[in-house]
Order: sequence, then structure tokens, then C-alpha cells
Amino acid sequence: MPVSIQLRGDHITLANALKVAGAAESGGQAKIKVREGDVRVNGEMETKPGRKLRAGDRLAIGDQEWVIEA
Repeated sequence: MPVSIQLRGDHITLANALKVAGAAESGGQAKIKVREGDVRVNGEMETKPGRKLRAGDRLAIGDQEWVIEA
């Protein structure tokens, strides 16, 4: 069951979402995780930490999963 990340605007960047989710302690650590190919967005590997996520998008690292909600 995915954990929810609440939006405060119309989008959140992937790196910021990882920080909010607690999957990264800093923006730098989040960027490294994304660039190394550890993160999937909507089931596909994503390597751009600045990717904008919107309501309904899902991100995952290993077996941990989060969903973006409005």
C-alpha cells in the first residue's frame, strides 16, 4: 500500500518528494539516488531529479512506494 505525499501547489519535484517522503535526508542525497537509477516514477526508471510530479503520480524505491495526492 503506497504512502501519500500531499501537494501544496500544482506540482513537486522528484528530489523534493523524496525528502518529504523521508527517503533522502537532503536534496543532494535525493539527486544522487535519482541519477543512479534507484527511483521509479509511474513504473519507469527516472534519472531527472527536477521532474515535476503531479497528483496521481507514483514514485518508488525498491519495495517502498508513495503516491502524490492533491
